Amino acid sequence: MVQDKTAVPVPQRPAAGDPAAGPAAGLGRVPADGPVSGPAGALPERPVAVAADGPPGVEDPPGVEDPPPASRLALPSRVAGAVAGGLLMFLAFPPLGLWFLAPPGMTLAVLAVRGTRPRRGAWLGLLAGSALLLPGLHWVSPIGADAWLGLVAMESVFYAAWGAGTALVTRLPLWPLWSAALWVAAEWARGRFPFGGFPWARVAFSQGESVFTPYAALGGAPLVSFAVALCGGLLALAAVRSFPALRSITASRPITSSGPPASPGPRPAGGARRGRALALPLVLPLAGALAVPAAALAVPRYGDEGRNVTVGVIQGNVPGRGMHPLGDEPAVVLGNHTRMLHQMARDVREGRTPRPDLVVLPENSTDIDPLSDEFARNEIDAAVKDVGVPVLVGAVVRIGESNRATRSIVWDPVTGPGAYYDKQQLVPFGEFTPLKGLVLALFERASLVGRQSVAGTRDGDLKLGPVTVGAINCYEVAFDGIVGDTARTGATPLVVQTNNATYALTNLPPQQLAMSQLRAVEHNRAVITSAITGISAYVTPSGSIAWRTGELVPAMNVLTVPVRTAETVATRVGALPEWALILVGAGAVAAAWRRRAPRAGRPVNREDDQQVGDA
Repeated sequence: MVQDKTAVPVPQRPAAGDPAAGPAAGLGRVPADGPVSGPAGALPERPVAVAADGPPGVEDPPGVEDPPPASRLALPSRVAGAVAGGLLMFLAFPPLGLWFLAPPGMTLAVLAVRGTRPRRGAWLGLLAGSALLLPGLHWVSPIGADAWLGLVAMESVFYAAWGAGTALVTRLPLWPLWSAALWVAAEWARGRFPFGGFPWARVAFSQGESVFTPYAALGGAPLVSFAVALCGGLLALAAVRSFPALRSITASRPITSSGPPASPGPRPAGGARRGRALALPLVLPLAGALAVPAAALAVPRYGDEGRNVTVGVIQGNVPGRGMHPLGDEPAVVLGNHTRMLHQMARDVREGRTPRPDLVVLPENSTDIDPLSDEFARNEIDAAVKDVGVPVLVGAVVRIGESNRATRSIVWDPVTGPGAYYDKQQLVPFGEFTPLKGLVLALFERASLVGRQSVAGTRDGDLKLGPVTVGAINCYEVAFDGIVGDTARTGATPLVVQTNNATYALTNLPPQQLAMSQLRAVEHNRAVITSAITGISAYVTPSGSIAWRTGELVPAMNVLTVPVRTAETVATRVGALPEWALILVGAGAVAAAWRRRAPRAGRPVNREDDQQVGDA
């Protein structure tokens, strides 16, 4: 029984065997309404926890023992569990890609906050989030240690909110469901606030090619995160039911026995049945934890539609590193990419490579605006005419006197630059400066942003040769709405133009590639990534990487890519599964908050607060 922690003075007990003692003698109980004034048992009684270090001369009742060593280790164990859980989740992400560590990482994070008050749950959640994000977002450090640590601190706040909410909902039946739904809600909030959000390091993005990946075709990245979190929560429930010491550590109140230990005796006739009944609470959550990934095998797969397109991909590389990747000499990056276009044209003419239907260059494939600079325009135009097919050029173009746009331009070999897509989801402090006056006053390097970018207003469907591609610009691949809206236009394949030059050889390029893998499955589309310094890649509609480059090297290839038009459930329903899970999590928090408030006249006995999952 889980008893109330408040110690109540206990009158001196009658001697054992005294008839006046009544049946309650020696059990540490007092009448609910005060001292006994009538026959034993005439008034209702309530359980009392008697402190082992109580008043001198008062013995502890049988069954009330010193707190076990585990209880003294509760807080250090929670701290260690939160940190270990965050680190295991980090290891699930590329470049290590140990995706199977994400569920046990979630298990440890849930166990760390289970049974605590919301305030303690919040800072334990903060610890788990920091342990995940400190190494997970280390790629930000080339900008500065202050930028990296500040971003981690800001993003970890969302995990603190998750920890506080999970501390509440784990008091409810079926709590693995509610804690998983709250995880989705925390990731949703991270992807929107502040300054447009920062959804990097969502648990779903550690599952680019895993047993959980097929869920992306049903509910997108949110459903994948939910499945991983649910699996981890069920493992946590199984662990609590398996290890009494662990249950004591994670319970919201100390667990004490309500009587003397049972003396060993002969096994009752129904012992085997009782043993099976006792094993069932352990078997069920374990079976559920296995069933969650196994059920992904039942998600419908989409077959080939018998149509292909040949795509040329170019990775031209840059001369600089870190905060100045384009180098000090203008037109070097432009020359790297036009030179490789000419090389591709020669290879086609000489039969070394098939003729592409279209070619994709990366974001910032020219370091000079080709729409306002005649030299840059002529260089690109000559290269496109040489290769003889439409080319998707990535450029930064001027907008008015003080703004710019990150633009994907369809460059036709006959008509020149035509239709375009402007990046909609801009990078805060990279493409625009929030709180500009304050930030520029505090950080000199913030001036490197220069002209402020203007967000585009239309989806990225662009007619390019024989197909309509879905243009997605770099950072946007992390945002469900941008990719989903583009896929819903019918565009196929999806094309991700990216510039990761500042973050070359960090964990950003492989993390971004894992996002492309998930998007491929989510929308039943091949995904082509053209990166200025790598990693350029071709991801099949099933999420497999069929081709990829190294980093900081020039590279090119001509690929045969399937054209898929069938829409997945995730494409059709959009954000509905995510909103449903957010509402479930919010409802669970509301129910737990209402339940924690004591009702007037309610007995102190709190058996209904036991920590199971336990419908």
